[in-house]
Amino acid sequence: MSNRSIVHIDLDSFFVSVERLQNPKLIGKPVLVGGSSDRGVVASCSYEARAFGIHSAMPMKMARQLCPDAVIVRGDSSQYSKYSNDITDIIKEDVPLYEKTSIDEFYIDLTGMDRFFGCYKLASELRQKIIRETGLPISFAMSSNKTVSKVGTGEAKPNGQKEIPFGTERTFLAPLSVQKIPGVGDKTYQLLRSMGVMWNRTLQEMPVELMEQVLGQNGISIWRKASGIDNSPIEPYSEQKSMSTEQTFEKDTIDVKALKALLAGMTEKLAYDLRSQEKLTACVTVKIRYSDFNTYTQQMRIPYTSLDHVLIEKVQELFDKLFQKRMLIRMIGIKFSHLVQGSYQYNLFEDTGEYLKLMQAMDRIRNRFGKDAVSRAVGMNMRSMDLNPFNGVQRGEKGKLAMEGIKNEVISRYLPDGQAGTAVDENTDAATQFYEDLSDAT
Repeated sequence: MSNRSIVHIDLDSFFVSVERLQNPKLIGKPVLVGGSSDRGVVASCSYEARAFGIHSAMPMKMARQLCPDAVIVRGDSSQYSKYSNDITDIIKEDVPLYEKTSIDEFYIDLTGMDRFFGCYKLASELRQKIIRETGLPISFAMSSNKTVSKVGTGEAKPNGQKEIPFGTERTFLAPLSVQKIPGVGDKTYQLLRSMGVMWNRTLQEMPVELMEQVLGQNGISIWRKASGIDNSPIEPYSEQKSMSTEQTFEKDTIDVKALKALLAGMTEKLAYDLRSQEKLTACVTVKIRYSDFNTYTQQMRIPYTSLDHVLIEKVQELFDKLFQKRMLIRMIGIKFSHLVQGSYQYNLFEDTGEYLKLMQAMDRIRNRFGKDAVSRAVGMNMRSMDLNPFNGVQRGEKGKLAMEGIKNEVISRYLPDGQAGTAVDENTDAATQFYEDLSDAT
């Protein structure tokens, strides 16, 4: 494991770079990709914009104050997905083993390739091929493990490359800030800083037992990474990975309104599973089985996402296309495939910060009380199906019962009409406050 050759590849300001391919007039200007309203969020920014202190996930209003001359671009998720797939195809053709960790980030294992071709030379030629065929700037670093290579890529940017020879990992990391170690977020950094630890060199010299006392197992992991120790393997990328859910009814139905409500609820739960595993999907499939047992499916390629409202819209669009026979339905199903690692970040140009906070607050409640603890209004209709022709649909009651008292108290503060679910769709600010307070209270 110690003599591996691991390459980390990262596309520089990916969204901005794609926009500049479409509009070369953006080159050299401070560019922000994200929601254009004051309530929007920065999804990506150019290096010219970063010089003003702007960074990803910053409120757009603040970014515009820091750089009034910045050019704001709404963003085109379909184009980003297309270029990501093009780059994946190039990498797949040229390397034996790779891992796609997000829409614009890859790990490649070139271990053993130095017998036939210098590993660093091979990585360099791959980078040049990607630049030549896509026109996108890209950076990489090569070392003996994933952590050092990822940090190295950050040091190689923009549009550069770097090799950290075997045996020099600890020395390379020593003068760098502990913030550059993967897994060290703002809160952990502030804690380490309060202990007088700002640089990796200091962290490397600390007893690992002390880090364990302060941060538990995560402390051991951070200490090992800061020391250049990381034996985590490359996880082979496969677009065949998927997750799905189906519902078979004890009594066949043709109630379209109820079917769509059920699909919305099923989609919401499956999207929660995506986010729980920090994954994004690029393909949605809907399946219908009629009462005569004939089964039909239809799928759609979509920009990478894990957000409920985007996926619900696509699922219901597919259902409308698929449901043509007007026969009784026995079973419906949904599948998300072409999965990659990713998080809310990718959807920042599509949604306001408040909406993303709402999603995160709802997920925190689900993490505590189960998937049924909270849902949007369109999915709440699913709860009444136990009394309708869908007596095969079973709902878990644990989460709902666990939260009943607290829910009533907080609803009275923010939603006097008791319409918590409706507020998710119609009043994002109130709903966000409701779910955050509910999560804090429990």
